[in-house]
Amino acid sequence: MVHKATFWLLLAKLLVQYLLVIGAEIPAVIVFGDSSVDTGNNNELSTFLRSNFEPYGRDFFGGEPTGRFSNGRLPSDFISEAFGLKPVVPAFLNPNYNIDDFATGVCFASAGTGYDNATSDTLSVLPLWKEVEYYKVYQQQLRDYLGDEKANKIIEEAVYLISMGTNDFLENYYARPKRRLEFGIEEYQDFLIGIANDFIIDLYKLGARRLSLGGLPPMGCLPLERTTNIIFKRQCIEEYNQVAKEFNMKLANLVDKLNRELKGLQLVLSNPYDILLEMIQKPSSFGFEYADRGCCATGFVEMGYMCDQLNPFTCKDADKYVFWDAFHPTERTNGLVAAHLMKNWSTKFL
Repeated sequence: MVHKATFWLLLAKLLVQYLLVIGAEIPAVIVFGDSSVDTGNNNELSTFLRSNFEPYGRDFFGGEPTGRFSNGRLPSDFISEAFGLKPVVPAFLNPNYNIDDFATGVCFASAGTGYDNATSDTLSVLPLWKEVEYYKVYQQQLRDYLGDEKANKIIEEAVYLISMGTNDFLENYYARPKRRLEFGIEEYQDFLIGIANDFIIDLYKLGARRLSLGGLPPMGCLPLERTTNIIFKRQCIEEYNQVAKEFNMKLANLVDKLNRELKGLQLVLSNPYDILLEMIQKPSSFGFEYADRGCCATGFVEMGYMCDQLNPFTCKDADKYVFWDAFHPTERTNGLVAAHLMKNWSTKFL
């Protein structure tokens, strides 16, 4: 296995190299999405979908459980650092931060949300439209703090990270009957694509120009989903993976369409599917030992409050695992994904 210190050194050099290739000054990183990028907004909501307790965050700075669904940092944190900004992106609802902190990066994401409002309703988290409303509040705060000219420059030159969609399928479409009665799977994909289209246009009208639209992971290989496939010895659920691939193709078409239609837009699809699938299928190639379970608790079904500090089965070294809990990657995986996405940006983005 790659030694932890060696890994972080190599990753840091790789991210800096990509930054130099891109050759652009980024004033801020602004984040929308779900638990893949939520840095703590759910801590302030009346929802059970939280992770602001140990052992979450045990490898974060100071071992602090911030509300990130991982043992440490998320891809958005690594991306912020690579752009020469802060090593963490603060959550907008965290009362310990203010507009001075948010001027170089802010997160509006909410674990459990999706494009579909019915998805966020399921878990009592922020719907996408509410994330946008908070962004509008942020814009006004930024203008009050810096003045219109400086604030508008940040808004236009910032990189916007969008990461969601998995919950729409796994916690909504496949978990509850309402949407399945209304839509076939391809119709539901198109329904979500329509929402994504409108969302990006809204951000564009609000001044955003540099956007990264995240694709879906191989969601049939998440440890929790594999556990439900016990009849087939916890193999990946290929139906879910196929849906993810099809949806990612639709996202790619959306990216092409909007880049043609919206003057000055620089929109790129940041697709984690292939790199994550490779980690899962060939974990040793990346220095991992386990890819079919998470580090926390048994790693087969636990996440959130089921993954607590009293569980005796939690692993000692999360760097050996692709997944931290049964649904979310480890910090090490997040760092590798961030590096992979930024490598693609060097030729497609900015």
